[in-house]
Amino acid sequence: GGTRWLGKARPCEADAACVAQLRACGAVLAGKTNMHELGAGTSGINPHHGSARNPYNVGKVAGGSSSGSAAVVCAGLCPVALGVDGGGSVRMPAALCGVVGFKPTAGRLSNAGVLPLNWTVGMAGILAGTVEDAVVAYSAIVDQSQPSYLRPELNLPMLTSTPSISNVRLAKYGKWFNDSSEDIRTCCDKALQTLRAQYGWETLDVTVPEIEEMRLAHYVTIGSECTASLAKYLDKLKRSEIGWDVRVALGVYGSFSSRAYLNSQRLRNRQMFFHKEIFKTADVIVSPMTGVTAYTLQDDALSSGELDYINGAALIRYSIAGNFLGLPAITVMVGQDKGGLPIGLQFIGRPWSEATLLHIAFAMQARFNFLSKETTKCGILAPFFLPNPEKK
Repeated sequence: GGTRWLGKARPCEADAACVAQLRACGAVLAGKTNMHELGAGTSGINPHHGSARNPYNVGKVAGGSSSGSAAVVCAGLCPVALGVDGGGSVRMPAALCGVVGFKPTAGRLSNAGVLPLNWTVGMAGILAGTVEDAVVAYSAIVDQSQPSYLRPELNLPMLTSTPSISNVRLAKYGKWFNDSSEDIRTCCDKALQTLRAQYGWETLDVTVPEIEEMRLAHYVTIGSECTASLAKYLDKLKRSEIGWDVRVALGVYGSFSSRAYLNSQRLRNRQMFFHKEIFKTADVIVSPMTGVTAYTLQDDALSSGELDYINGAALIRYSIAGNFLGLPAITVMVGQDKGGLPIGLQFIGRPWSEATLLHIAFAMQARFNFLSKETTKCGILAPFFLPNPEKK
């Protein structure tokens, strides 16, 4: 958990199910990666083990909480890494580091052996260099131990049939979509135009009601579950063993009442209804993955942690539905900002639609790669993909 004490309080006695399944498939495990302490932040700044840095610019954050996993895949140290996504903690650092971040439907992967910090919103996820690598890892760790009547049949996509994908309807909530930096907004809009021009996919204008209420309800839920799961350890722990930012976060989490938690679950049911209505006419919901690109690491935060709720709120702005409602979601890189930092586009699907999401992400990846090569061939660095003419 990115701490110095949790491994002693809760010794590891066996592999988590997803790790055991990777081993059984012959995967070579390279090691463990750094993360934001207890997953209670979005920067990846860890005062105990050092701060993960973004390979695109080592003076920038890698995102969190699965920061190290995103950084090692981006840096080319391994093709795939695992993380846990409770509030965008796989997808958000993946977007900041320019890799694929994939969170399946809640229940599709086993949580056995995973630290149960937030059991109704968190689950394992995959960070990979390509959509193809994500599919390989997904096929290895998907949970098929439970009876089939508890979930639809597993379908793994064949990623050679991109040209045959047609009639995809992308739901876009304009006000929400545009609540991002100008570079991100422009880049993601151009990505949608590219999908429409290349594949004929349609973008539908929709409204997602009560987004701010959903964000607050998710915050109450993840915070309440975190303090409940750690209570037996925290009661005996010296606060000095926890970073300053996490101390503040845990203090806030501990202030939530049982009434607030229960009301949050009522809001969860409302949001599930709203999203089901959207999925009656659309195949996926599309949005930027983050509201800002990777921001600068502050030197004075490296030894204490950092509370930056302005950037933090912008980073998780588009993550919530995937966790609070258990919906599958994936992010792929679609360009860079003027500083050369990656921008991710997110696709959110209806429950159990992983195969569709992976097909769509693969089509986006294929088009992005093609246009990137074309701009390089012509000697022109297009604003959509390489927006800074000074950078080569």
